[in-house]
Amino acid sequence: MPNIQVETEQLLSAALQMPRAELEQFVARLFALKAREFAPVLPQRDSELLLQINQGLPILTRERLNELIEQRRSSTITENELRELCQLTDRIEKFDAERLKSLIELAALRNVSLDDLINGLGLKPHPHD
Repeated sequence: MPNIQVETEQLLSAALQMPRAELEQFVARLFALKAREFAPVLPQRDSELLLQINQGLPILTRERLNELIEQRRSSTITENELRELCQLTDRIEKFDAERLKSLIELAALRNVSLDDLINGLGLKPHPHD
């Protein structure tokens, strides 16, 4: 594969033109590839779990959640929107549960405590209302 020289600013400009979902996938893949430099023999299952763990909620989902929460706080939420907020909250809880399962499996594979793994990965809790 030929090497292509790209200036940092050109790369940033191109990345900023991507749709949000595509940009998130690009960044996740970039981190995974960069991690290989530090641990080039990372087992396949570890890589799969790390990708799952680092997969965030889609931007549009987060934005809609924040909109609905703000409407609830300001008492301007409709009955349909409140139902949507409940459904969205259920989806996010399932998403978080799957992420936690991946964390637990990775901790077991690495023979470390869940707390040590979370701290070692530098993970921070996601604020959900």
